[in-house]
This record gives sequence, structure tokens and C-alpha cells, in this order.
Amino acid sequence: MPAKSKIATLPVAVRDWLNKALAEGNFSGYELLASALQEQGYGISRASVHRYGQRLERRLAAIRASTEAARAIAEAAPDDADQRSAAVISLVQTELFDILLKCEESEASQTPEERAALLSSAARSISELARASIAQKKHAETIRKRDQEKMQALEDEARGGKSDLDLETVLKVRKRIYGG
Repeated sequence: MPAKSKIATLPVAVRDWLNKALAEGNFSGYELLASALQEQGYGISRASVHRYGQRLERRLAAIRASTEAARAIAEAAPDDADQRSAAVISLVQTELFDILLKCEESEASQTPEERAALLSSAARSISELARASIAQKKHAETIRKRDQEKMQALEDEARGGKSDLDLETVLKVRKRIYGG
């Protein structure tokens, strides 16, 4: 297992400052950033800042690309029942489970404090995902009920002769959509 990055060991506030400085500086000025860190007493080289900056830039680019793709998909194919969110939630839950298993397997390489922090973070994430999953399912149920009510209203109109669709067509549509 490779050694932990010196930047990963920086205090959160310093790492947040570095992230912001890298993003605002368009991922350049590594020499100045390394000098600023050294002035604060952190022995971080320009090469370390550069490697870290490149990884951060790739992550941000991936997030931007996936956000743009998700926006394009949402515009091209609306998803009232929010099935895409359900799929994403499921993927993230699977990833978190895999991470927990790997954490369990690599128990010896972590201090109890590191392990507790990781498990606490994972538990928070799982809790948030569970809440999101419940909200998504409630939303899907609301959409399903709304659509069934509309279908029933259309069927009632057809039965009463108040629709431009005949009852047979409405029943075929119901069967195709809801089965049975």
C-alpha cells in the first residue's frame, strides 16, 4: 500500500484552503502554493502540490462532466418517477458496502481512530442515502397514484361517453401500461 500523501495529512482547514487556491488559480502556481505551505511549517514540495492538484482537477472535471450529462439526460428524457435517482442511490449504496468490506479487510493498517472516523463517515452517508431512498420511493408512489387516478378518470369518461376515446381503447391502454 503506498505511503499516505503529505497533503492528505494536512489539517482540514489548510487542505480546504489549498483546494480553493488550486481551483481559483486554474490549477497552476504550484511553486507559490508549495512555498506558502512551507512558510506555514508544512514540508510539502511543489511536486506533491502538483500531483495533488492534478488529481483534484481530474475529480472536478469528472464531476462537471457527470453533472452536465445528468442535466442533458434529464432534459432529453424526463423522469417523473425519478428512477434515475433510485439507480444512483443503489449504486452509491453498493459502493459504500464495498468500501466497508475493504475497511474490514484492511483493519490492521488503520489506527482505531482512523477506523472510527471512516465508519462514522460511512454511517452518516448510509443514513443520508436511506433517507433519500425513502423520499424517492414516496415520490414514485405519488406519481404512480396520480397516473392511476388519471387513467381511472379517463376510463370513467369513456364509460360515460364523455371522452373522445372509446372504452375499448382506454382498457387496452390500461392493460399495456399496468399489465393484467
